Amino acid sequence: MDFKDPSILNFLEACTPEQLNALPYGVVKMNHNNIIEGYNKAQSALTTHLAENVIGQNFFNDVAPCTNHYMVSEQFKMHAILDKILHYTFSYNMVPTTVKLRLLKGTSMQFLLAEKQVEEGANYRINDKFG
Repeated sequence: MDFKDPSILNFLEACTPEQLNALPYGVVKMNHNNIIEGYNKAQSALTTHLAENVIGQNFFNDVAPCTNHYMVSEQFKMHAILDKILHYTFSYNMVPTTVKLRLLKGTSMQFLLAEKQVEEGANYRINDKFG
């Protein structure tokens, strides 16, 4: 399923954990209280958090507090139904990682999708002179 597919919310709500893990972009599946119920392998690769360590935790308070503000978490609070794409940088306890986020909220679940972005010409080598 493509990141931008208009029917992706219905697909994600019906997905098994195996189907979520097969997706090439990160997926965080949450209930409407922001408690993580699913976290796929692509999301783990982006953030270094393992699914078994984050399932049952509050995504915005415990796992990714860098997203706990108007641009991301507040969007879920403000909208009964949500489908929004934005550019973002994950930065909490990790090397800053530029992603495209898709925020989805339906009647039963909400999802944060993350697709890693590579900036053309970007060079992120650190301590170049030492190694």
